[in-house]
Amino acid sequence: MKAPTKRQTEVLDFIKSFFKENKYPPTFREIADNFGISFKGAYDHVKALKKKSFISCDSNRSRTIEVVATSCETDDHQVLVPLLGNIATGVPPFTEENNDGFIPLPNSVVGGGRVFALRVEDDSMVNAGIMDGDIAVFNYQTQVENGQIVIAMLDEVLTLKRFYREKNRILLQAENPAYPPIYTANAYIRGRLVALIRSY
Repeated sequence: MKAPTKRQTEVLDFIKSFFKENKYPPTFREIADNFGISFKGAYDHVKALKKKSFISCDSNRSRTIEVVATSCETDDHQVLVPLLGNIATGVPPFTEENNDGFIPLPNSVVGGGRVFALRVEDDSMVNAGIMDGDIAVFNYQTQVENGQIVIAMLDEVLTLKRFYREKNRILLQAENPAYPPIYTANAYIRGRLVALIRSY
């Protein structure tokens, strides 16, 4: 991954601080006004940060910028992991209202790449040691191996399950006998579990 330029770093820091203060990301116009540059200048900086995988956004919609944590983001060997909502709430995930800020974690825990976190809100994976109330941290990836624990999207709702690919379908297996297995051909894998955070 290429490092951001000095100005791109300043823009990234502004996006983070704006979100921390307002609980939603800035628009291109707000970025432009903050730095005294043109709208196109702000757009180009955001586009460059997106290309370098420091953020994700939909350039055609307002306030869709999301910071993507990477191993390069802090100088104290930590990453800022975006907390992007809850699992099993029925609310569409990864939306602006679901972004609950950032969690600092050691780089040694999450490694490099794109990472994000979600709150667990059921006990379907209890036998894998994942409890209701935990914060699950994922590496963003769409390709996973059999037996890995994944976050998958089904009909705009997220589910946390163990993944198995069968001949013509995918099996999403709970780790609690009270939950039946899910067989589907339409699951969209969004990430692989890499860490858990639990408060006692």
